[in-house]
Amino acid sequence: MAAIEVHNLCKRYGKVTALDHVSFVVEKGELFGLIGPDGAGKTTLFRLLATLLNPDEGSATVEGCDIVKEYRSIREIVGYMPGRFSLYQDLSVEENLNFFAALFGTKVEDAYELIEPIYKQIEPFKSRRAGKLSGGMKQKLALSCALIHRPKVLFLDEPTTGVDAVSRSEFWDMLSDLKQRGISILVSTPYMDEASRCDRVALCNEGKILTIDTPDAIVRSFDRPLYAVSCSNMFGLLCKARADRGVVDCYPFGSTHHVVANDEFAAGQFVDNMKAQGLSDVVVEPAQPTIEDVFINLMKR
Repeated sequence: MAAIEVHNLCKRYGKVTALDHVSFVVEKGELFGLIGPDGAGKTTLFRLLATLLNPDEGSATVEGCDIVKEYRSIREIVGYMPGRFSLYQDLSVEENLNFFAALFGTKVEDAYELIEPIYKQIEPFKSRRAGKLSGGMKQKLALSCALIHRPKVLFLDEPTTGVDAVSRSEFWDMLSDLKQRGISILVSTPYMDEASRCDRVALCNEGKILTIDTPDAIVRSFDRPLYAVSCSNMFGLLCKARADRGVVDCYPFGSTHHVVANDEFAAGQFVDNMKAQGLSDVVVEPAQPTIEDVFINLMKR
């Protein structure tokens, strides 16, 4: 039995289809990522799996329990960390933790061994109101509260949004540790670079799943030549590169533009073409594809 099974799940809000017949499976003990921009349907999916919404079509189970018929059982075995900080901001760190432990009929001491690596980082501030914590500390408190009843499955909706790079890295280290303890984790993020920390990922856009595979396999699926191009006039380069007959696509990528090429592309000829149009300092270098390149390619098909 898988930790999560989703079959043709669909959710509409009036004329808007937020989730469009989505299907996937998360195995027990797997760290599974949902990668995509705002509006991809990630939050709606979490709310369905956490039994806060009912689907319009399809079905899903969490640890074998149906999300509609057995919602009470699911709520006892999952930990849910929504995208927005949702703890009580007027309560202290310690009071929030005790409150959520009481909701599940347990005590902080009973789960302290599980949350200790996370909670010890904010324990010196246990008397501080939650609303006065930094973004990274709020994140750690929310995760501690989600784990207080020792859930079998964790739902984490964009947990690293709005926090600094160090806190993001620390958070993913915590998830890796929880995975080693046998907890199944479904996590979403808009950051493509975080996909490499997952066992498998689903690339999502506009309520649909574009592809599902391991991060390495997704990168290997990019099947066209890729180049990084730059010059002093980056906007002009972007416009002119897109019109070049050897270019399938061109888009900003960090400090360069990535050029997806076809069989007619030749670096030297491309430089000459750009020079003939007034861009005399164009640099072209081979580039290694990333998950972001694959996502952009799939999104435009």
